[in-house]
Amino acid sequence: MVAFALPKNSTYTVGHFFPAAKTARRTKIFRIYRYDPDGESNPRVDAYEVDLDTCGPMVLDALIKIKNEIDPTLTFRRSCREGICGSCSMNIDGGNTLACLKPIADIDGEVRIFPLPHMPVIKDLVPDLSQPYAQYQSIKPWLQSDTAPASGSERLQSIEERKELDGLWECILCFCCSTSCPSYWWNGDRYLGPAVLLQAYRWIADSRDEATGERLDALEDPFKLYRCHTIMNCTNACPKGLNPAKAIGNIKKKMVERQH
Repeated sequence: MVAFALPKNSTYTVGHFFPAAKTARRTKIFRIYRYDPDGESNPRVDAYEVDLDTCGPMVLDALIKIKNEIDPTLTFRRSCREGICGSCSMNIDGGNTLACLKPIADIDGEVRIFPLPHMPVIKDLVPDLSQPYAQYQSIKPWLQSDTAPASGSERLQSIEERKELDGLWECILCFCCSTSCPSYWWNGDRYLGPAVLLQAYRWIADSRDEATGERLDALEDPFKLYRCHTIMNCTNACPKGLNPAKAIGNIKKKMVERQH
């Protein structure tokens, strides 16, 4: 284990360098944020030199290889490996994304990996998502309807009504968008953030839901909705190609429409 020096403007403690085997011909260095809540030292950045010829193509493959073969103390979340669960969201090469969808080949030079920004860190690359999950629960993300469906029938939608949900239902709650948003960084205790507001609009836009008025009333707040300044960080960060900024704009439009 050899120590390496971080850039002079870095605020992190010097970490350790884990070299690849001398026989490795094609390697890449992964600099990874490390934080142990049970330790007394400051966070650090460790560097791992990975043999790419024995590693899968995605950043998640490299993380799994590092944990399995180099450093079992490395901690991160992962599950599906297919961009469906949202578990492996983190900051890679300066942008929020899913490690399972980020090709190593797309990153020039060293790979820098940090947890999602401006969130409490539980350990290493694992952020504490208690706050955004509580905010998600607050928007009541389920169908609300007082009208019972016809006996033995489903709640039907037309093709046009169903299309209104496209670009909304695909959200996997990875929170890459919310943690890319400066308004959420500074007002996360009161501003719901783009991920939760996109989910809120998913139910407002659902023709089968009968609680639109109540849902809009709950969002009529200077902070819950209107801290969005449409800088589009959320849309740029979404690994699923969704547009949370558009969903937020549609909620604001609904607010205006019901006043006339």
